[in-house]
Amino acid sequence: MLDITFIGIICILLLLIFIAIGVPVGISFITSGLISTFLILDGARAIALLVGSAHSSIAAPSWVAIPLFILLGALAVQSGLATKAFRSADAVASGIPGSVGIATCLATAGFGAISGASIAATSIFGKMALPEMRKLGYNKSFSSGIIASAGTFASMIPPSMMFIIYALFTQTSVAGLFFAGIIPGLLSAVIYSIYIYIRCKNDPAMMKRQKAQPELTVKQRFSAMGESWPIILVAVALLGGIYTGIFTPTESAAVGCILIVVIGFIQGHFRKFDAFSGALRDSANTTSMVFLINIGALFYAKVLALSQMPANLTSYFVNLDVPPIVIIIIISLIFFLLGMIMVPIGIYALILPIVAPIVSGLGYDLIWFGVIALKLTEIGAVTPPVGLNVYALKGVVSRDITITDIFKGVTPFVIIDIFVLIVLIAFPILSLWLPNLLF
Repeated sequence: MLDITFIGIICILLLLIFIAIGVPVGISFITSGLISTFLILDGARAIALLVGSAHSSIAAPSWVAIPLFILLGALAVQSGLATKAFRSADAVASGIPGSVGIATCLATAGFGAISGASIAATSIFGKMALPEMRKLGYNKSFSSGIIASAGTFASMIPPSMMFIIYALFTQTSVAGLFFAGIIPGLLSAVIYSIYIYIRCKNDPAMMKRQKAQPELTVKQRFSAMGESWPIILVAVALLGGIYTGIFTPTESAAVGCILIVVIGFIQGHFRKFDAFSGALRDSANTTSMVFLINIGALFYAKVLALSQMPANLTSYFVNLDVPPIVIIIIISLIFFLLGMIMVPIGIYALILPIVAPIVSGLGYDLIWFGVIALKLTEIGAVTPPVGLNVYALKGVVSRDITITDIFKGVTPFVIIDIFVLIVLIAFPILSLWLPNLLF
């Protein structure tokens, strides 16, 4: 009979093989988990474990937040709030070197505060901001790199679906994670903007084209900035409701959906049922995909627990005679490498059942580690060979911009993200100050 820990290793290898040959992530989790469970238990109990995982993915009240936040993002897209965010940010940055690139960073951060949809943000701003940048002389790598990288802000700035999934795997506070992501998300946006400013200021041709643009009056600036009031209202309602305890994260998502529908109807976006049904259809498609992955991921995590692999690894790493930060760096490298080849939910399901007990056992705060893990998956979203944001952007840009151009353009922003990651690891207070203050 095979050693039970060796079966855990087989389970991980099977998952990586299935993903490598193109099997959908959810099916890969279920198949590799079933094969491994048959080696530990009998067939009936293996199926019972899978059914139990499926039921807990649907019946647990905390999982309801996921489809609601997905619907919130879909409604935000359909209601034109991304356009309003861009106009407002453009008005704020107008006249500054690199204003359109900076506006894209600020607008993506603002849109992320109500959508939490990284790929959606990348696609929308690819259609909206890229033509403006090209008109002003931004080269194709630089402009596409800004959009693909800035799209990751939507994952870090609350509400974030990935924070919800992380919380469900690690039994941490969703509200705490939401507030922990605010400062790191804004920090990334600010450093991106500084880099864009410096690069554009040192490009005479780009500056010449920008100066030729008509300057906005004070009245025009305030008028454009005023368009963002729906975003501010929804963001304040979401985070304010959670902070005051009026809403749970799940209830705040429902309130956000209602607010966007009402605002969208008043402004004419949802007066035709097609627009509203389009958001429902998009969110249903995304929810079904996410829940298949979640069911498989939960089942897979239970199989790994049966193999005793997480417990054995936790015991090994906690007792290693090295500084705890060394183990955190090793875990971060694993996240970084997996981010290049796997979707974030898959990474969380594969790694968190193993590393969360290790991180906790070393004395680190799991909310802080949630920010680190999400930052690492953000970097993975723009690094080859998978780079989901890069491929999402490629789907909406002109043919003269290649995948290579986009990957080349994101390189300096990946370096910035690695710098921000190091700062977040070195100074946990940046992530923990707000949740500790508010809760």
